[in-house]
Amino acid sequence: MKRLAVVGAGGHGKVVADTAECCGWDVVEFFEDNWSGRETNGSWRIAGDTSTLLSHAGDYEGIVVAIGNNTVRHAKLMELARAGAQLVSLIHPNAMISRHAAIGMGSVVFAGVVVNAGAQIGLGAILNTGCSIDHDCVLGDAVHVSPGARLAGTVQVGNMSWIGIGACVRQSIRIGAYVTVGAGAAVVSDVADSKTVVGVPARPR
Repeated sequence: MKRLAVVGAGGHGKVVADTAECCGWDVVEFFEDNWSGRETNGSWRIAGDTSTLLSHAGDYEGIVVAIGNNTVRHAKLMELARAGAQLVSLIHPNAMISRHAAIGMGSVVFAGVVVNAGAQIGLGAILNTGCSIDHDCVLGDAVHVSPGARLAGTVQVGNMSWIGIGACVRQSIRIGAYVTVGAGAAVVSDVADSKTVVGVPARPR
């Protein structure tokens, strides 16, 4: 019986847990640092906080972090990695991932995602429902590409950046680290680190 621990018992965690079941994990349990005695997250049991997990890590064949905030998710991944946790990635069976693409450890890839040949995805990424990453894109660590977003070929996205729901990024664009791209934005020029861009075409807010 395969047991998976999910760190982060929020709405995003529910989608991660559901994806895990679709991937063949038999038992999925949550661990939440802001745990206040709540017993469940949707259909799944909350078993404690991260310290509880680390003291029982051998009970689980895999651990995944389901925290939407990129910076917090990355920090939690690093904490677990330093503790020797068995981090895994989840790729929904209805995602289409080229065998010539690379998905970093600790990432989650939801239903309807397409990742084409030559794409490289960093550690702890979220490729959310129905997004597409075209050929030769390079995404840094802890990037979140929201539902329905589209990245054309050879786009580069820096660490911790967030591509909003339904956004589109033109081919060969460079997006820096800690960038936020607003919902529905059309990115047609490079974006420097730590900027927020919105609109069509996308401009700094």
